[in-house]
Amino acid sequence: MEYVFTMKMSVRDYECDLQGIVNNANYLHYIEHTRHEFLKHAGANFAELHQNGIDAVVARMNLQYKTPLRSDDTFESCLNLTKEGIRYTFYQDIYNATTRQLCFRASVDVACIVNNRLGRSEELDAILEPFLLKKP
Repeated sequence: MEYVFTMKMSVRDYECDLQGIVNNANYLHYIEHTRHEFLKHAGANFAELHQNGIDAVVARMNLQYKTPLRSDDTFESCLNLTKEGIRYTFYQDIYNATTRQLCFRASVDVACIVNNRLGRSEELDAILEPFLLKKP
């Protein structure tokens, strides 16, 4: 599958639990970091958006844990994006960089709070439009 954004990261020892695998909560950190790096890559500046009264917030997540990552594993965090109405959905996959096995899959629904009200952000729409997956 092709993605609109990918980045590599490595597992750090302290992210693993007693079983020697990445603790489930750390995958949320990985995908959040990926979304933030993607937004910077796309030209979005969180601080400026906030100053303009625009806050993108997570509304819902669907998480699937597939194959565990372990200490020192290198992985690729991948992202695609769609938009329906006022909701953006980030489709995020994490692959072990060595084995290419799918380790984690998530869909993350994000909504915008514009001037303290749920709504559409024309500014964010313009930034993200080139990266949206096109529907057939």
